[in-house]
Amino acid sequence: MPKTNIIVTNTAPLISIVAATGDLRVLQTLYTHVLVPFEVGQEILAGGTSGFAVNEFENANWLEKMPKPLNNISHFLLNSLDLGEASVIQLAINENIPTVCIDEAVGRRVARLSGLSLTGK
Repeated sequence: MPKTNIIVTNTAPLISIVAATGDLRVLQTLYTHVLVPFEVGQEILAGGTSGFAVNEFENANWLEKMPKPLNNISHFLLNSLDLGEASVIQLAINENIPTVCIDEAVGRRVARLSGLSLTGK
């Protein structure tokens, strides 16, 4: 069981959960709040209506999807990571959310260096 009830998540974990389970409801059972940065939502929706996990993402109205892009992502994050990972870390820092869900090794390393905890593998 997770040690926290709130996370900020990146794109690949959401897609992977849909691939493994067919929907995103497992996150709803594990966490009371799952925040999705605007930038991550745009990455998922870029697949269009035929894109994998788009319908599941759009139908998960319990996800807390940020309505606008972050305008204060640090240059360090933007120069080190892709936009989705950078936005996950920046949103977590901005909102004092201690845990993020990122699967890429560099993103996980930067999250740890930023003082954040990680969930997922």
